[in-house]
Amino acid sequence: MRQLRYLVAFAAFSAFLLAAQEAPPSIVAEGVPPVPAELRARMNQYLNMRAAGFADWHPRERALLILTRFGDTTQVHMVRGPGAYRQQLTFFPDRVWNAKFSPAAQGNYFLFSMDTGGGESFQIYKFDLAEGSLTMLTDGKSRNQGMLFNHRGTQVAYVSTRRNGRDFDLYVVNPDDPKTEKRAAELKGQWQPIDWSPDDSRLLLMERISVNETYLHELDLASGRLELLTPRESEKVAYGTARWRRDGKGLFVVSDRGSEFHRLLYYDRAAKLFTSLTEHVPWDVEEIELSPDGRTLAFTVNADGVSELHLLDVRTQREKTRPKLPRGQVFNLQFHPERGELAFNLNSAKSPSDVYSYDLKTGKVERWTFSETGGLNSETFQETDLIHYPTFDQVDGKPRMLAALVTKPPAKFKPPYPVVINIHGGPEAQARPGFQGRHNYFINEMGIALIEPNVRGSTGYGKSFTKLDNDYRREDTVKDIGALLDWIAQQPDLDARRVAVMGGSYGGYMALASMTHFSDRLRCGIDIVGISNFVTFLESTKDYRRDLRRVEYGDERDAKMREFLIRISPLTHADKIRKPLLVAQGQNDPRVPVGESEQMVKKVKSGGGAVWYVLAKDEGHGFAKKPNADYLYYAMAMFLEQYLLK
Repeated sequence: MRQLRYLVAFAAFSAFLLAAQEAPPSIVAEGVPPVPAELRARMNQYLNMRAAGFADWHPRERALLILTRFGDTTQVHMVRGPGAYRQQLTFFPDRVWNAKFSPAAQGNYFLFSMDTGGGESFQIYKFDLAEGSLTMLTDGKSRNQGMLFNHRGTQVAYVSTRRNGRDFDLYVVNPDDPKTEKRAAELKGQWQPIDWSPDDSRLLLMERISVNETYLHELDLASGRLELLTPRESEKVAYGTARWRRDGKGLFVVSDRGSEFHRLLYYDRAAKLFTSLTEHVPWDVEEIELSPDGRTLAFTVNADGVSELHLLDVRTQREKTRPKLPRGQVFNLQFHPERGELAFNLNSAKSPSDVYSYDLKTGKVERWTFSETGGLNSETFQETDLIHYPTFDQVDGKPRMLAALVTKPPAKFKPPYPVVINIHGGPEAQARPGFQGRHNYFINEMGIALIEPNVRGSTGYGKSFTKLDNDYRREDTVKDIGALLDWIAQQPDLDARRVAVMGGSYGGYMALASMTHFSDRLRCGIDIVGISNFVTFLESTKDYRRDLRRVEYGDERDAKMREFLIRISPLTHADKIRKPLLVAQGQNDPRVPVGESEQMVKKVKSGGGAVWYVLAKDEGHGFAKKPNADYLYYAMAMFLEQYLLK
C-alpha cells in the first residue's frame, strides 16, 4: 500500500512537471521558448534550496526569530532551540524583510517591515503573537526603514520619506500606542538611526553622502538638539556602524578615518578623541556588536573577502580566543539580552546561510537552522578559488592586480570549461566566497566555470580602490573585464571561445557595457535590472536615491557630465551588441526603473539583435517570489545552453 501511495504521488508530481511549461501569470516573456519538462525536472532540486536569516533573539527565552521561505516568499519563523522546529508566524504574498521583538514586551509581539510588489515602500507592522493580530504603524505610502527599539522597549525609532518623498526624517513611536508617533527630527538626505544611548535619552544617527563619506550625529530627544560628532574634513571619511559604551562615555565606531581600511575605533565623548583598537588588522572591520554587560565586543573582518569573527575584551583591549568557523561569510551579529550568547549568520561553499550561536563562557558553537538544499548533498558542491589577475594600469610601476573568485565544474566535466563572468552590483559591493545557491546548477550540471571579479570600485580593498571608478573613470571598470578576458585566454582549462557575461543592477550595466565593448569576445550576455542609460536612470530613479547616485556616477544636470554619461551608456552603443542578450526586469523596480530595460530591449531588437526579455509584473529590484525566480532560472539555463554551450 505504501509503495502504491508513493507511485501515485510520483505520478502526480511528474504530471505537474509536464503540465507546468508556461510562465507564471505574473511573467511577461518575449522571445523565451517554452520550458521543457525535462529541464524543470533536472533543475527542481536546485530551485528548492533555502536559507535562513537571523532576525532577533527572544527577549527572555533561548529562542529566536528567523527569516526563511517555505512558500513563495521569505517570512518570519520562530525557532525555540538549536535544530528545533521552525514555526512560521507570518503568511504574506510579499517578502518580509526584518523582524524585531520589543525588549519590554516579554516576547508578546514583534515588529517587521514589508513592501508590496517589490516597490520598496516599506511599512512597519506590529504583530501580536497572542492574538495573531496585525497593526500598521506607518502611513502605508512612504518608505520607512531603520527600525530600532530603545533599551527599555518603550519606543522605536525609524526614518521615513513621508514629508516629501525624498528626505529621511526621524520618527519615534510607542508601538503600544501608535498615536504617540512624532517626528523627532526633520532631516535632509539619507539618514539612519544606529544606536540608543544607554539611558535612552539620545539617538546616534548616521548621515550618508556616499560610500566614502558618512557622518555620525547625536540627537537629544528632549531638546531636539542635533550635534555633529564626527567633523567634516577636507579628506572624506566614512563611518560605519557604531555602539555606545555601556557607561555612555564613548562610542565604539567603525571608520576609515586616517586609514585605507575601516578600523575599529574608540571615540571618547568628552575628549573628542579617536583611538584605534585594531591596528593589527590589515583589512576592513565590518559589523560590531557589544555584549549586554559591556565587556565583550564582537566584530567581523573582511580578509580578502573571507569573514573572520573576532572577540575583543573591552577592559584589556585584547582579543579573546575566537571560534573556528568554515571559510565563508559571517554577518548579522547580535547578543542575547540576558545570556552570554552571540547569534550570527554563516554560509560557506558547502552550506547556505544558516543561524548559529556562540557561547562566550563555554566556547560552544551551535547551529540553530539546517536549511535544505533540495535533497542534494551540498558537501559535493565545488569550492571557490581566489585568484588575482593583472589589469591595464599600474601601481608603483607594476601592473595593478585585481581579485576574482573562480568556481570550476566537478571532475565529470573535462576542460576547457565554458565561462560565465558574473559581475556584482553596487557598484560598491564585493564578490565574496560563500554559497552559490541556484548558480550551482550552472556549475554542477552544465559544466560552466563561474568567475566573479572585483573590478575597481569594489569595496574591501581600501577606500582609494573604491574611488577608482568615480566620475569620468567609469569605463575603467569595463577595461577591467577586458583584462579578465585576456587572463581567461591564458588559462588552459578555460575556453576563451565560450564566454558569457552576466550581472544584476550595476552589474547589469557592466554586462551591457561589456557586450558593447567586447562583443567579438563574448558568446552572449545576461542583464538583470541593469542600467542602460545613466541619464534616464538618474532622472527616473526614486527621489530619495538620486543625490546618492549622483555622487557615484556624476550629476546629469551638468552639461559636460551629461554628455559623458550619454556617451558611455550601453544604450548609445546598442548597435555594437551582435550577440544574444537576455534581459530580466521587475515592473515595480524603484532603483533601476523598468524603462531602463524596455529601451534597451527595443533598441537591440530594432537593430536585428536576438533578445529574450523576462518582465515580472509583481517584482521590484530582483525577483523575490519563488515562481518568478524559478522561471528566470529556467530561462537563464536555456539561454546559456543554446548560446554558450553549443
